[in-house]
Order: sequence, then C-alpha cells, then structure tokens
Amino acid sequence: MSERSIARDRVQGLRGGEGLTHTEAASRLLRYGRNDVVDAAPRRSWQALIDSARDPMLWFLAVVSALFFATGDHAEAWVLLAAMAPLLGMDAYLHRRTQASTAGLAQRLASQAMVLRDGIWQTQPAHSLVPGDLVRLSPGEYCPADGVLSAGSELQLDESSLSGESTPVRKEALTAELAECARADARHWVIAGTRVLAGSGELRVLHTGAETRYGEIARLAQSLPQRRTPLQLAVAGLVRALLIGALALCLLLFAIRLWQGRGLLDALLSALTLAIAALPEEFPVVLTLFLGVGVFRLARRQALVRRAVAVENIGRVSVLCTDKTGTLTEGRLALAEVVPAPGFEREALLARVNAALTADSTDPLDQALRVAAASDDAVRVLARFPFAESRRRETVLLAGADGGPDTALSKGAVETILALCALSESTRSGWQQQAEQLAAQGLKVIACAAAQLPAGRDATEEPAAGFEMLGLLAFADPLREGVREAVQACLQEGIRVVMITGDHPATAAAIARAIGLGGAQPQVLSLQDSDRPEPRALAAADVIARALPQQKLALVQQLQAAGEVVAVTGDGVNDVPALQAADIGVAMGERGTQAAREAGDIVLLDDNFATLVSAVGEGRQLFRNLQASFAYLLMIHLPFVLTATLVPALGGPLLYLPIHIVWLELVIHPTAMLAFQQRADGHQQRRGVSLPPGQLFSARAWRGLLLIGALASAAVLLAASLGGSLGDGAQPALQRSLGLAALLGFSASLSCALTGFRSGTAALISAFTLASLVCAQLPAVGELLQTVTLPPAAGSAAVLLGIGCGLLALPLRTQLSVGRARGQLGSAE
Repeated sequence: MSERSIARDRVQGLRGGEGLTHTEAASRLLRYGRNDVVDAAPRRSWQALIDSARDPMLWFLAVVSALFFATGDHAEAWVLLAAMAPLLGMDAYLHRRTQASTAGLAQRLASQAMVLRDGIWQTQPAHSLVPGDLVRLSPGEYCPADGVLSAGSELQLDESSLSGESTPVRKEALTAELAECARADARHWVIAGTRVLAGSGELRVLHTGAETRYGEIARLAQSLPQRRTPLQLAVAGLVRALLIGALALCLLLFAIRLWQGRGLLDALLSALTLAIAALPEEFPVVLTLFLGVGVFRLARRQALVRRAVAVENIGRVSVLCTDKTGTLTEGRLALAEVVPAPGFEREALLARVNAALTADSTDPLDQALRVAAASDDAVRVLARFPFAESRRRETVLLAGADGGPDTALSKGAVETILALCALSESTRSGWQQQAEQLAAQGLKVIACAAAQLPAGRDATEEPAAGFEMLGLLAFADPLREGVREAVQACLQEGIRVVMITGDHPATAAAIARAIGLGGAQPQVLSLQDSDRPEPRALAAADVIARALPQQKLALVQQLQAAGEVVAVTGDGVNDVPALQAADIGVAMGERGTQAAREAGDIVLLDDNFATLVSAVGEGRQLFRNLQASFAYLLMIHLPFVLTATLVPALGGPLLYLPIHIVWLELVIHPTAMLAFQQRADGHQQRRGVSLPPGQLFSARAWRGLLLIGALASAAVLLAASLGGSLGDGAQPALQRSLGLAALLGFSASLSCALTGFRSGTAALISAFTLASLVCAQLPAVGELLQTVTLPPAAGSAAVLLGIGCGLLALPLRTQLSVGRARGQLGSAE
C-alpha cells in the first residue's frame, strides 16, 4: 500500500491522545454507519443441498440404484448409493473454494476491540467503531478498521492477506498532528484484517465498514455483475453442442443394444452409462470456479474486479494507455523552481499566486503552492474562473488594495498564458525556451500573468488580453517505485505502453526517458485542441502530450480500430467515456472519483502502474489455466465417450459399469478444478492471449486436441483388446480392467503434461489416480469395483499406452494461448 490521503472530516475535533466521548461516537455512528466490513449472508445447509442437487452424477446414481433394486441386485444398488457420499463431499469442498474469496475475509476481522471512550479503555464490539476512535492493538489480534498509528512500540503486522507477502511489516507512529497532515505514508497506516505479530500500539480509526480496504474487496466481489461474459456464452454453446451429440449417441446405443437382443435393462443401463460419461457438466462449473479464483487473485494484487469480463480480457491486453500523474508518478507535487519576470521578486510572485488560491482546493498544484508561498488574507476575490481543459488556465479577479485598481491573475499552460500577453517575438521565444528547459528535466511547468482591470469592468467576464508576464513555476512529481521495472516488463512481454497526459511535451518526454519508454528518444505526439492523430503517428507514439479528455476517448477508439486490445487508466468524471469504451477500463481507487470507479472494469487500490502490470500477468496466467483445464476435459472425455459407445455397439459388453463411472468422475472432477490452478510467474506470462473474445482455442489447438483424443481412444481400445476380442466379450472383467488402466494412465500423464510438470497439485492428483489403480489390484477392492488383477505384461502395456498418449500433450501446451498478438504487437513477439 502506498501513501493514502487523510480526510479532513475524519480528524476534525480530535484531541491528541484522547478518545471520543459516547456522545461523539453516537453522532459519528449516525454519520458514517456501522463498522460492518463484511456483510456476508449466513450459509444455510439447505442451500448447500440445493447446489449439490444440481450435479447430474448424483441423479444418475440414484436412478441406476433404483433400477438395481428393482431387479433384485441389492449389493450393486447399495454400492452405488454409498458412492454418493464422496461425490457430495467433493461438491461441498469445491463449492467452498468458490466462496473462499469473500467468506475468508470475515475470518480475518476482529469481533471486538479495546477502545478509549469517555477517557476509559473498554471493550466494545468492532461494529460500533467510528472514525476518530482510539483503539489499542495487542499481539495476536486482528485490526478492526483502517487508520493511522498514533502511538506504538516495535509494532509488526502480518499484511499477507492483502499483499500476499509473508514478511512482517514494521509500523511507525505518526508524530505530526493529524489535523495538519493531508496524507500519511504506508508505514503509518494500519489496515483492517491485518494481524499484529509483535509490539503494541494505539490506532486512530479513520475508515470503517465499506470504506476500509477489506470492505472494498468484499463489497466489489459480492456485487460482481452476473451478466454473462463472451467466454461464458461460448462455453454455453459448446455445452449445448456436446449435449446434442451425447443425446444422439445415447439413443443410437439404446437402439443398437435392443436390436442385438440384449434386453431392455441392458439397453437402458448402456444408454444411461454413456449419458453420464458424455454429459459435459464440468465445463460451466470449471469456468465459474476459475472466474471466482481470478477475482480473488487480482484482489490480492490490489486490483478489484467489478465485472467478470475483465478476468477474461485482461490477459488479452496489447496496449496500456496510462495517465502520468499519480499512476507513473507519486502524484505529490512540490514546487521545485521559480523563474520570476525581470524586475519581479520570487517572494512577491509566490505571494500574489497564493492570494488567488481557493482555501479548500484539493488540486495537488494548489496544495504545493500553498505550502511554498506566504499567505495574504487581505486580498478580496471578486470572481473566479476555474481551470478548464478547453482553456488550460485559471483566472481570479482580485480587488485592489487601498482603493487601487482591481487586477486579474491567470495561471496555466505556458503557451496559453503567453498568448494573453503582449510580448515581442524574442521575449516570447525566451520564455518558451526557459519553459522547455525546465520541462526537459521532468518538471511540470505553468506560467503566471497579471493584468490591471479598468474601473467599472464587468466582473462576470474573464479577461482575454492585456496581461503582463509574472514568471514560471515548475513542480516536481517523483516517479513511483518500481514503475521503470514494470514498464520494461510490459515491453518484454509484447505489451505496448502509451502515456497520455495533458502536460507539456518536454515534461512528458523526460518522464518517458526516466521509465525507459521509447528508449533515449521517445516518440512524443503533441495534440492541439482539434487534433486527431494520423494512424501512422499514433502507431509510433510512446507519449501523447497536451491531450484533452475527449481526445482520450478518440485515441482509445483509434487503437481498437487498429486491432489492439486496449486497457486505459482514468480517475475523473471526464475519463468515464474512455473507461467505458476501453476493453479494460482501469479506475484509480485512491484519487479516482466515484463515477470513474463505477465506470471501470477494474479498480486499482494503490493507483500504481506496477499493480496494473502484475494484474495483466495474472490475467494471462488465469486464461492459460482455464485453457489447460478445458483441454484436459475435452481430451479425457473423448476416449471415455467413444470407447463407452463403440465397444457395446460392436456387440461387446459394457466397457464401463456405473461403479466405474463413479471412479472416473472422482478422478476427472478434482483434476479439472484443482490441478491447473497455477500462479503467474515471469516465465509463464511472457506472451499474451492472441485469441478473440469468446474463443478458447485456436484452429491449430483444436486439431491437436482432437488428434490426441482420437489416439487415446485407440489406445484404450487396444488395451482392452489385450483381454480378448472386443466383439465376443469372452473376458469382460479383464477387458474393463485393462481399458480403465489405460484411461487412468492417460488422465495422470495428461494433467502433468498440460501444466508442464510445474504443478505440485497436478502431480499429487496424478499420484492418487495411479494409486487408485494399484488399490484396484487388491482382491477385496477389485471385487467391489468389479475388476480383476491385471496380468503384469498386459497391465503394464495398458498403463504405458495411456501415459504415452498423455505425454503427447506436451507440445500442445505451447499452442494453447500463445502466438502473434493482435494489431501492432506482432513485431514485439
């Protein structure tokens, strides 16, 4: 967490180390509300049952058990009913994982706190805390709200719940008076949900409830819109197609078994077994799980997802359009240089500028001037014409002192102010040269000018001429830590970075050089009010300077028209159109307006460009994980369904009995949902997603999936044939055992191959898969599963056939989401 502002209304009336009175606390409770950081509805058992009832596997087991009871085969029926227990348990576990991102928050929040009220330390419910309360922190406790440490000794906190870093974080007490501080550094802030590891301290509460960091995460995660994303629509289409195909195969197999004279019960069991093998119920469940995990992981990286589509699209980003101030820089302006006009003193210039400042202005430039300039409360303001992007200046009409003439003071962009002054060409050129020299140092430069107003002049009109140049003011805004490294990471990963700013071109170029954008000579495109850049100039630009908010929207649209997937940052109401038009709108959480946060797809909690870059990397990895899981499901279901259809259709016995379907599903479900949850790292996120929205695989990847699935089908059939001819069913138990051995071997090696042998979870699940096959060799287990002990030679051959087919997916892994990026990024890769 970086610096965070301190709202004036939160610290007004606070008295040193004193707490609030009960009357003050009650008043503030009415104003700010309860400290309910997480408002999660209780989880009822009947809701869990309803969710589990949506699993078609459970209905399949119930129907087939009823059929066995009806035919008198009670042992088989009871075995199938008992198999429902692990399936219910797995459903409950996986459902719990999807809810962990918000339910886990409540477990990390204090239920009560030691607070100073009416001069007495007392225990109060955490929900009763209000801004201004003084809370005591002790080792082992969770922090109940956000605030600033006002006193403390060797305080260390565990902030891993927010940052993901396990290293303890030391905190320091803020010695200055809160009322005099506009911001406080991260080392002074304490955040709700973090845990005290060592030391003790006193926390001055400043933010409660939904305004805390945890509150924002919970509120945005819980309010995630339910509108279906392009990928969800594509998956729904795939599921429909698979369902139609499965239904057709089931009806065909039912008819064939009746025609073969196998009887109604055999035909019905054959069709039901094939139906559950072919039913693609895992696809929507996996997608929902992965989107939920994506929201949680991005939140851990200080990027709050407001729309699920952002989880899909962020990995596709090819161009990042970023603000400069507050995103690449810290957004803390400090007056660095003053260049007064000849015959005018530095102090006099600052005093005149300060007299025109609005007392409650939150503009960083005004705040920096107020700190550097002496105040003059004797000047009366007659009228004020606020800064506007279209005019690029602010003008204030001041009443003359002691009966003197009224004056106008204007400050703003150098070229705008110079245009108001009657100057010779040489003088104007000299001012412009000085401004460019300052801007080349990375300073933000503004000009100031004044004009005497004639008596009786209408104060409702802003003067537009007759000004005298007063001088230049230059402000420094240091780069954020880690921004240069983040920009370089973008460029190395094939992501183009474009800085869009209203600053002077020289200032923007200096910042670009400092962060390594464009090398030693970044390409700067300077816009005038009506400029719409040519496509070639826009394609080559590293920096777009003097850009108006309305031009930002046009720039985003031009980049999209060129085939780019654009992420754009914004913080103001005037950025809303660009945020809405971008493929990924990224709003600033610290300095952004409510309108910008509501328009953005993602909200950055720390306003840091490096955070956005890490979120893009996480998005890329999430998409790769989802692809790997879907590829596994498609390739494991293809031999599963084809062999379950072909063997009985050719006159052989059922290759898989209902108990075998349960066995295989207990392998497939956890593999698809847990084995591919890999985290992003530098090696895996080098290349982005080059597929259009709603498309999961390229045509080349589809061909590879189908080929490997077909080869695995042949391997399972070949393995089963080692137990005798598939057509006569001479040794059905041996054939089933060999076919299952090949299919389980295929599943184990396939999951490892698709993760590049980098996933410990995949390796663990694969080990359990093979272990279940070994356990099936025990006579008691084999009798329960209706399998036989495999002959060493045939059994080894069956398993190796399956493993060999799974290893064929190793080269396929590199074809899933990589390739040439869209638009101008082709050369970058």
